[in-house]
Amino acid sequence: MKIEKITIAAVIILLAVFPVIAASNNNISYYINIMTIVGIYSMITVGLTLLVGYAGQISLGHAAFFGIGAYSSGVLTTKFGIDPWAALAVGAVISSVIAYLIGLPALKLKGHYLAMATLAFGIIIYIFFKEEGSLTGGPSGLPNIQGISIFGFSFDTDLKYYFLIYVVLLLEVIYSHNIMKSRVGRALKAIRDDEDAANATGVAVYQYKLKIFVLSALFASIAGSLYAYYFNFIDPSSFGFFPSIKFLIMVVIGGLGSLPGTIFGTWLITFLDSQWLSSAGDLATLIYGIILLLLLMFLPGGIAGGYKNLKIRIIKWSNKNK
Repeated sequence: MKIEKITIAAVIILLAVFPVIAASNNNISYYINIMTIVGIYSMITVGLTLLVGYAGQISLGHAAFFGIGAYSSGVLTTKFGIDPWAALAVGAVISSVIAYLIGLPALKLKGHYLAMATLAFGIIIYIFFKEEGSLTGGPSGLPNIQGISIFGFSFDTDLKYYFLIYVVLLLEVIYSHNIMKSRVGRALKAIRDDEDAANATGVAVYQYKLKIFVLSALFASIAGSLYAYYFNFIDPSSFGFFPSIKFLIMVVIGGLGSLPGTIFGTWLITFLDSQWLSSAGDLATLIYGIILLLLLMFLPGGIAGGYKNLKIRIIKWSNKNK
């Protein structure tokens, strides 16, 4: 069985089994909360895997799209009384349109122009969230965001929301897996390896890069809306520059182009952050930087790459000793 299919199976098993395991612990709410956050962040990093790992395009502003989804849902539901699902759709459209407008000029150029464009965009959006107090609540945040329900069924407990998040993540993983194994996925890998060669063989390089950038922004926006509905409160600190870097670190640690590695990397960083680094302040940035540096030096393919190399060595060793 291929490793991507194992990932999908693992998500299904996790979805069904984890609440039962957590129920045996007195601190069930805490563990459900952590795993729900892992699920929300995984929606973002799976999209980043398509963009960075498959298309080879770096984004340093995905927390901005995450924030656009969150604030669109928060503002539209609290200030205008719009249905949460409709607000989620509006946020997704806004994020997709903005991603398209950013990608139009940036993706026509080579090098790290997209990274610079998304970095500038992320800073601008963060400042907007912080300064537009009348709309976003400013640094104090936006409270009393409405929860979400479907056909009269309200996701009003951590456990119910946990199931919702992982069903959405599962659909995203399946969709991403299908892209990776399709003609589009092969085209994206060709672009990542050599844009000129891909263009010479008839691959529509610019169109593919633009579409996958918009898709990754869409995933981040949906995650942002679900994040707002889960916590019923948002503030600008969750959508600044450092969260964007943290999402990118999750993808790199897991392994570029690997769905299993991405989800594991997301879990690892979220766990470290919740257990030890949340109280480290500015020191957390240094720690993340050291982790990333060590990985690039000794495990450049991330956890997934290390697993593949270990598997190859075991097979070679086994064949040699037959």
